[in-house]
Amino acid sequence: MRLIVGLGNPGARYARNRHNIGFLAVDEIHRAHPGFGPWRNRFQAEVSEGTLGGEKVLLVKPQTFMNESGRSVGEALRFYKGEPADVLVIYDELDLPPARFRMKAGGGHGGHNGLRSITAHIGDAYRRLRLGIGHPGDKSRVTGHVLGDFAKVDDEWLEPLLSGIADHAALLAAGQDNQFANKLTLQLQPEKAQRPDKPKKPAGTPGPARPAAGAKGQSHIRQARPQQAPRMPSKGPMADMLRKLLGNDDGKA
Repeated sequence: MRLIVGLGNPGARYARNRHNIGFLAVDEIHRAHPGFGPWRNRFQAEVSEGTLGGEKVLLVKPQTFMNESGRSVGEALRFYKGEPADVLVIYDELDLPPARFRMKAGGGHGGHNGLRSITAHIGDAYRRLRLGIGHPGDKSRVTGHVLGDFAKVDDEWLEPLLSGIADHAALLAAGQDNQFANKLTLQLQPEKAQRPDKPKKPAGTPGPARPAAGAKGQSHIRQARPQQAPRMPSKGPMADMLRKLLGNDDGKA
């Protein structure tokens, strides 16, 4: 069983918080794939079981509040006798700009209290999908930013991001994180897929000039040197014959 865990805080007052982007992503996977059953309360979480690409998947939204998310994830993982690598956690990332994402397997919690709790319960070898919410620019404003709601204008990037995650969720279930990242990147940034082809030469366009026949095999330096006239012998039978041919019998040029 694969566990896809979205992190957030329970209750209507937190529903649109930036901190709840993990909940929003898992909700979109549930909405986009009719094979999942209704949400039910289990493992101190709201869970829904279904399949993605032939893999059995449990969608998990811990209801323990963010700081205790590990209690829920640990309970579910132990029940299914799974390994940390079977768990994918989707959560908010301050250090990424809005609309950006990163895939990662293992590592530290980076100060995120939800990850800190999960690591305490199952270790750090689980997989992560980090969704950027941007940094407010000042440490004193972080709490208000994280627990603040997404603005209406954020839907311009938030909805395509969540929809793209749901579109390629089967790759997450199969553990094909690199393929997932590539496909989602191209969906969100199609210009990266439109690499201009090498321009083709129109029919009839002459190609580059060929070097003269005598220049074959010569370097450009040798081709550039002026040709010197051959030196004529001044004495001997050959000199006499040349003087006769050139009409210069007295030997003067």
